[in-house]
Amino acid sequence: MKKFFSLVATVFAIIFFTSTTFAAKVWSLPEHGLILQGQAKQDYIAQAMEKVFHPTGEEIFSVPSGWRYEKFSVGGVSVENLTNNKAKKSARVVLQLHGGGYVGALSDLYRALAVKQAVVTNAREVYMVDYRIAPENIYPAALEDAVTVYSYLAKKFGAENLILIGDSAGGNLALELCIYLKENNLSQPAVLILNSPWTTMETDLPSRSFNDKDKILGSEINPFMSGAVLNHKYSGDLNVNDYHVSPIYADLHGLPPTLVQIGGYELFRDEGIALLKKAAEDNLNITLTVYSEMSHDFAMIVPELDESIQSFIEMQNFVNLYLR
Repeated sequence: MKKFFSLVATVFAIIFFTSTTFAAKVWSLPEHGLILQGQAKQDYIAQAMEKVFHPTGEEIFSVPSGWRYEKFSVGGVSVENLTNNKAKKSARVVLQLHGGGYVGALSDLYRALAVKQAVVTNAREVYMVDYRIAPENIYPAALEDAVTVYSYLAKKFGAENLILIGDSAGGNLALELCIYLKENNLSQPAVLILNSPWTTMETDLPSRSFNDKDKILGSEINPFMSGAVLNHKYSGDLNVNDYHVSPIYADLHGLPPTLVQIGGYELFRDEGIALLKKAAEDNLNITLTVYSEMSHDFAMIVPELDESIQSFIEMQNFVNLYLR
Protein backbone atom coordinates (compact mmCIF):
# COMPACT_ATOMS: atom_id res chain seq x y z
CA MET A 1 0.00 0.00 0.00
CA LYS A 2 2.80 2.44 0.77
CA LYS A 3 4.12 2.08 -2.78
CA PHE A 4 0.60 2.66 -4.08
CA PHE A 5 0.15 5.84 -2.05
CA SER A 6 3.59 7.18 -2.97
CA LEU A 7 2.52 7.59 -6.57
CA VAL A 8 1.92 11.17 -7.61
CA ALA A 9 -1.80 11.71 -8.22
CA THR A 10 -2.56 12.87 -11.72
CA VAL A 11 -5.72 14.81 -12.39
CA PHE A 12 -7.65 14.37 -15.65
CA ALA A 13 -10.69 16.59 -16.15
CA ILE A 14 -13.42 14.71 -17.97
CA ILE A 15 -16.54 16.83 -17.49
CA PHE A 16 -16.84 20.52 -16.72
CA PHE A 17 -20.01 22.46 -15.88
CA THR A 18 -20.47 26.10 -14.95
CA SER A 19 -23.30 27.92 -13.27
CA THR A 20 -24.49 29.02 -16.71
CA THR A 21 -25.59 25.41 -17.27
CA PHE A 22 -27.66 25.31 -14.09
CA ALA A 23 -28.91 28.35 -12.20
CA ALA A 24 -30.22 27.02 -8.91
CA LYS A 25 -30.81 29.33 -6.00
CA VAL A 26 -27.99 29.13 -3.46
CA TRP A 27 -29.02 27.43 -0.20
CA SER A 28 -28.58 29.56 2.91
CA LEU A 29 -28.56 28.53 6.57
CA PRO A 30 -31.65 29.73 8.47
CA GLU A 31 -31.77 30.22 12.22
CA HIS A 32 -34.59 27.72 12.67
CA GLY A 33 -36.33 25.00 10.71
CA LEU A 34 -39.65 23.22 10.69
CA ILE A 35 -40.61 22.15 14.22
CA LEU A 36 -42.56 18.91 14.59
CA GLN A 37 -43.19 16.73 17.60
CA GLY A 38 -44.00 13.11 18.35
CA GLN A 39 -45.71 11.00 15.73
CA ALA A 40 -46.06 13.94 13.34
CA LYS A 41 -42.26 14.17 13.18
CA GLN A 42 -41.84 10.44 12.60
CA ASP A 43 -44.49 10.41 9.88
CA TYR A 44 -42.78 13.35 8.17
CA ILE A 45 -39.40 11.58 8.16
CA ALA A 46 -40.98 8.38 6.82
CA GLN A 47 -42.70 10.33 4.03
CA ALA A 48 -39.38 11.96 3.11
CA MET A 49 -37.82 8.51 2.72
CA GLU A 50 -40.72 7.41 0.54
CA LYS A 51 -39.84 10.28 -1.80
CA VAL A 52 -36.25 9.02 -1.92
CA PHE A 53 -37.48 5.58 -3.00
CA HIS A 54 -40.17 6.95 -5.33
CA PRO A 55 -38.93 10.26 -6.78
CA THR A 56 -41.55 12.71 -7.96
CA GLY A 57 -39.34 14.09 -10.72
CA GLU A 58 -38.34 17.11 -8.67
CA GLU A 59 -34.65 17.86 -9.14
CA ILE A 60 -32.56 16.86 -6.12
CA PHE A 61 -29.36 18.61 -7.16
CA SER A 62 -28.44 21.42 -9.48
CA VAL A 63 -25.40 23.64 -9.42
CA PRO A 64 -26.02 26.85 -7.45
CA SER A 65 -25.79 30.15 -9.28
CA GLY A 66 -22.22 31.44 -9.21
CA TRP A 67 -20.73 28.01 -8.42
CA ARG A 68 -18.60 25.72 -10.61
CA TYR A 69 -19.04 21.94 -10.88
CA GLU A 70 -16.45 19.48 -12.21
CA LYS A 71 -15.93 15.74 -12.52
CA PHE A 72 -12.38 14.45 -12.82
CA SER A 73 -9.96 11.73 -11.77
CA VAL A 74 -7.18 11.79 -9.18
CA GLY A 75 -4.79 8.89 -9.63
CA GLY A 76 -7.61 6.83 -11.16
CA VAL A 77 -10.13 7.74 -8.44
CA SER A 78 -13.36 9.43 -9.51
CA VAL A 79 -13.84 12.82 -7.84
CA GLU A 80 -16.42 15.59 -8.09
CA ASN A 81 -15.81 19.20 -7.13
CA LEU A 82 -18.01 22.17 -6.30
CA THR A 83 -16.40 25.60 -6.10
CA ASN A 84 -18.15 28.51 -4.43
CA ASN A 85 -16.76 31.53 -6.26
CA LYS A 86 -18.47 33.80 -3.71
CA ALA A 87 -16.13 32.49 -0.98
CA LYS A 88 -12.93 33.57 -2.74
CA LYS A 89 -11.27 34.76 0.48
CA SER A 90 -11.76 31.41 2.24
CA ALA A 91 -8.91 28.89 2.34
CA ARG A 92 -11.19 26.16 3.71
CA VAL A 93 -11.78 22.99 1.68
CA VAL A 94 -14.25 20.20 2.47
CA LEU A 95 -13.50 16.56 1.66
CA GLN A 96 -16.75 14.59 1.69
CA LEU A 97 -16.80 10.80 2.05
CA HIS A 98 -20.33 9.63 1.32
CA GLY A 99 -22.32 6.92 3.05
CA GLY A 100 -24.29 4.06 1.57
CA GLY A 101 -23.19 0.94 3.44
CA TYR A 102 -20.05 0.68 1.26
CA VAL A 103 -22.38 -0.59 -1.49
CA GLY A 104 -23.89 2.71 -2.65
CA ALA A 105 -22.14 5.11 -5.03
CA LEU A 106 -22.05 8.90 -4.89
CA SER A 107 -25.53 10.28 -5.67
CA ASP A 108 -27.43 13.55 -6.07
CA LEU A 109 -28.42 13.38 -2.41
CA TYR A 110 -24.75 13.79 -1.54
CA ARG A 111 -24.16 16.48 -4.14
CA ALA A 112 -27.02 18.50 -2.62
CA LEU A 113 -25.61 17.83 0.86
CA ALA A 114 -22.16 18.97 -0.29
CA VAL A 115 -23.57 22.39 -1.15
CA LYS A 116 -24.93 22.72 2.39
CA GLN A 117 -21.64 21.51 3.87
CA ALA A 118 -19.74 24.12 1.90
CA VAL A 119 -22.13 26.89 2.95
CA VAL A 120 -22.10 26.10 6.68
CA THR A 121 -18.32 25.69 6.80
CA ASN A 122 -17.65 28.72 4.55
CA ALA A 123 -15.51 26.50 2.36
CA ARG A 124 -14.31 27.70 -1.02
CA GLU A 125 -14.41 24.18 -2.41
CA VAL A 126 -15.86 20.78 -1.60
CA TYR A 127 -14.53 17.53 -3.07
CA MET A 128 -16.63 14.35 -3.19
CA VAL A 129 -14.91 10.97 -3.58
CA ASP A 130 -16.78 8.37 -5.63
CA TYR A 131 -14.74 5.56 -4.12
CA ARG A 132 -14.89 1.92 -5.18
CA ILE A 133 -17.72 -0.01 -3.55
CA ALA A 134 -18.50 -3.56 -2.42
CA PRO A 135 -19.14 -6.34 -3.08
CA GLU A 136 -16.85 -6.03 -6.12
CA ASN A 137 -14.30 -4.08 -4.06
CA ILE A 138 -13.58 -4.98 -0.45
CA TYR A 139 -11.21 -3.53 2.15
CA PRO A 140 -8.89 -1.69 1.59
CA ALA A 141 -10.22 -0.43 -1.78
CA ALA A 142 -12.27 2.50 -0.41
CA LEU A 143 -9.46 3.46 1.98
CA GLU A 144 -6.92 3.46 -0.85
CA ASP A 145 -9.17 5.80 -2.85
CA ALA A 146 -9.72 8.11 0.13
CA VAL A 147 -5.98 8.34 0.86
CA THR A 148 -5.20 9.07 -2.79
CA VAL A 149 -7.60 12.01 -2.92
CA TYR A 150 -6.72 13.28 0.57
CA SER A 151 -3.00 13.27 -0.28
CA TYR A 152 -3.70 15.28 -3.43
CA LEU A 153 -5.78 17.85 -1.52
CA ALA A 154 -3.31 18.11 1.37
CA LYS A 155 -0.53 18.87 -1.09
CA LYS A 156 -2.63 21.36 -3.03
CA PHE A 157 -4.32 23.23 -0.16
CA GLY A 158 -2.49 22.20 3.02
CA ALA A 159 -3.90 19.70 5.51
CA GLU A 160 -4.50 22.54 7.98
CA ASN A 161 -7.24 23.85 5.66
CA LEU A 162 -9.04 20.55 5.14
CA ILE A 163 -12.40 19.75 6.74
CA LEU A 164 -13.06 16.01 6.57
CA ILE A 165 -16.76 15.05 6.67
CA GLY A 166 -18.17 11.54 6.52
CA ASP A 167 -21.57 10.05 7.21
CA SER A 168 -22.64 6.46 7.87
CA ALA A 169 -20.17 4.23 5.97
CA GLY A 170 -18.40 7.45 4.98
CA GLY A 171 -17.98 8.16 8.67
CA ASN A 172 -16.35 4.77 9.06
CA LEU A 173 -14.09 5.56 6.11
CA ALA A 174 -13.22 9.05 7.43
CA LEU A 175 -12.15 7.57 10.76
CA GLU A 176 -10.12 4.88 9.05
CA LEU A 177 -8.48 7.54 6.87
CA CYS A 178 -7.38 9.53 9.94
CA ILE A 179 -6.07 6.35 11.58
CA TYR A 180 -4.09 5.56 8.43
CA LEU A 181 -2.67 9.10 8.38
CA LYS A 182 -1.56 8.76 12.00
CA GLU A 183 0.05 5.36 11.48
CA ASN A 184 1.98 6.69 8.47
CA ASN A 185 3.03 9.98 10.10
CA LEU A 186 1.01 12.09 7.68
CA SER A 187 -0.70 15.37 8.50
CA GLN A 188 -4.24 15.23 9.84
CA PRO A 189 -7.09 17.43 8.57
CA ALA A 190 -7.99 20.46 10.67
CA VAL A 191 -11.23 18.87 11.90
CA LEU A 192 -13.20 15.67 11.50
CA ILE A 193 -17.02 15.73 11.34
CA LEU A 194 -18.96 12.47 11.55
CA ASN A 195 -22.70 12.28 10.89
CA SER A 196 -24.35 9.04 12.03
CA PRO A 197 -21.05 7.15 11.69
CA TRP A 198 -20.95 3.37 11.26
CA THR A 199 -18.13 2.65 13.69
CA THR A 200 -18.27 -1.12 14.12
CA MET A 201 -19.15 -4.07 11.89
CA GLU A 202 -20.58 -5.85 14.93
CA THR A 203 -24.35 -6.30 14.88
CA ASP A 204 -25.29 -6.97 18.50
CA LEU A 205 -25.49 -3.42 19.89
CA PRO A 206 -28.92 -2.69 21.43
CA SER A 207 -29.73 0.21 19.10
CA ARG A 208 -29.33 -2.08 16.07
CA SER A 209 -32.82 -3.31 17.00
CA PHE A 210 -34.39 0.13 16.33
CA ASN A 211 -35.81 -1.15 13.05
CA ASP A 212 -39.19 0.50 13.62
CA LYS A 213 -37.83 3.67 15.25
CA ASP A 214 -35.25 4.51 12.58
CA LYS A 215 -37.39 5.84 9.73
CA ILE A 216 -34.41 6.22 7.40
CA LEU A 217 -32.14 3.20 7.90
CA GLY A 218 -34.41 0.80 9.78
CA SER A 219 -35.53 -2.39 8.04
CA GLU A 220 -39.19 -1.38 8.35
CA ILE A 221 -38.64 1.26 5.66
CA ASN A 222 -35.20 0.58 4.16
CA PRO A 223 -34.67 -3.21 4.05
CA PHE A 224 -31.97 -3.08 1.37
CA MET A 225 -29.62 -0.69 3.17
CA SER A 226 -30.28 -2.10 6.65
CA GLY A 227 -29.55 -5.51 5.15
CA ALA A 228 -26.29 -4.19 3.68
CA VAL A 229 -25.30 -3.12 7.19
CA LEU A 230 -26.35 -6.41 8.78
CA ASN A 231 -24.68 -8.53 6.09
CA HIS A 232 -21.74 -6.27 5.31
CA LYS A 233 -19.50 -7.15 2.40
CA TYR A 234 -16.73 -4.54 2.52
CA SER A 235 -14.88 -6.12 5.47
CA GLY A 236 -14.12 -9.27 3.48
CA ASP A 237 -12.35 -11.84 5.67
CA LEU A 238 -11.51 -9.40 8.47
CA ASN A 239 -12.98 -10.03 11.90
CA VAL A 240 -15.90 -7.78 12.81
CA ASN A 241 -13.88 -6.26 15.67
CA ASP A 242 -10.77 -5.62 13.57
CA TYR A 243 -10.02 -1.91 13.94
CA HIS A 244 -9.40 -1.58 10.20
CA VAL A 245 -13.17 -1.80 9.72
CA SER A 246 -14.40 -1.21 13.29
CA PRO A 247 -12.54 1.96 14.37
CA ILE A 248 -13.99 1.99 17.89
CA TYR A 249 -11.23 -0.57 18.58
CA ALA A 250 -8.45 1.59 17.14
CA ASP A 251 -5.97 3.78 18.98
CA LEU A 252 -7.53 7.23 18.53
CA HIS A 253 -4.69 9.25 20.04
CA GLY A 254 -3.57 12.05 17.74
CA LEU A 255 -6.69 12.32 15.61
CA PRO A 256 -8.03 15.83 14.87
CA PRO A 257 -10.79 17.58 16.87
CA THR A 258 -13.90 15.56 16.14
CA LEU A 259 -17.61 16.36 16.07
CA VAL A 260 -20.06 13.44 16.08
CA GLN A 261 -23.79 13.94 15.43
CA ILE A 262 -26.24 11.06 15.80
CA GLY A 263 -29.98 10.57 16.06
CA GLY A 264 -31.62 9.24 19.20
CA TYR A 265 -33.68 6.75 17.19
CA GLU A 266 -31.02 5.53 14.78
CA LEU A 267 -29.51 2.08 14.40
CA PHE A 268 -26.00 3.47 14.95
CA ARG A 269 -26.79 5.37 18.16
CA ASP A 270 -24.99 3.02 20.56
CA GLU A 271 -21.81 2.79 18.50
CA GLY A 272 -21.67 6.58 18.37
CA ILE A 273 -21.73 6.55 22.15
CA ALA A 274 -19.11 3.77 22.17
CA LEU A 275 -16.91 5.94 19.96
CA LEU A 276 -17.22 8.79 22.47
CA LYS A 277 -16.12 6.53 25.32
CA LYS A 278 -13.13 5.17 23.40
CA ALA A 279 -12.12 8.65 22.27
CA ALA A 280 -12.26 9.91 25.85
CA GLU A 281 -9.97 7.06 26.93
CA ASP A 282 -7.54 8.05 24.17
CA ASN A 283 -7.62 11.77 25.05
CA LEU A 284 -9.20 12.73 21.74
CA ASN A 285 -10.84 16.14 21.59
CA ILE A 286 -14.37 14.97 20.74
CA THR A 287 -17.89 16.39 20.90
CA LEU A 288 -20.94 14.13 20.62
CA THR A 289 -24.48 15.42 20.18
CA VAL A 290 -27.52 13.14 20.16
CA TYR A 291 -30.49 14.72 18.41
CA SER A 292 -33.63 13.51 20.15
CA GLU A 293 -36.00 11.20 18.24
CA MET A 294 -34.09 11.65 14.97
CA SER A 295 -33.24 8.87 12.54
CA HIS A 296 -30.04 8.01 10.72
CA ASP A 297 -28.53 10.74 8.51
CA PHE A 298 -31.44 13.05 9.30
CA ALA A 299 -29.70 16.25 8.15
CA MET A 300 -29.38 14.87 4.62
CA ILE A 301 -32.88 13.42 4.27
CA VAL A 302 -34.88 16.11 6.10
CA PRO A 303 -32.64 19.22 6.10
CA GLU A 304 -35.66 21.48 6.61
CA LEU A 305 -36.43 20.12 10.10
CA ASP A 306 -35.25 22.24 13.02
CA GLU A 307 -33.04 19.44 14.37
CA SER A 308 -31.20 19.38 11.06
CA ILE A 309 -30.78 23.14 11.02
CA GLN A 310 -29.40 23.04 14.56
CA SER A 311 -26.95 20.31 13.51
CA PHE A 312 -25.73 22.53 10.65
CA ILE A 313 -25.31 25.44 13.07
CA GLU A 314 -23.36 23.20 15.45
CA MET A 315 -21.15 22.14 12.55
CA GLN A 316 -20.56 25.77 11.62
CA ASN A 317 -19.60 26.74 15.17
CA PHE A 318 -17.31 23.72 15.51
CA VAL A 319 -15.40 24.54 12.32
CA ASN A 320 -15.11 28.22 13.23
CA LEU A 321 -13.58 27.20 16.56
CA TYR A 322 -10.62 25.48 14.92
CA LEU A 323 -10.11 27.15 11.54
CA ARG A 324 -9.33 30.76 10.74
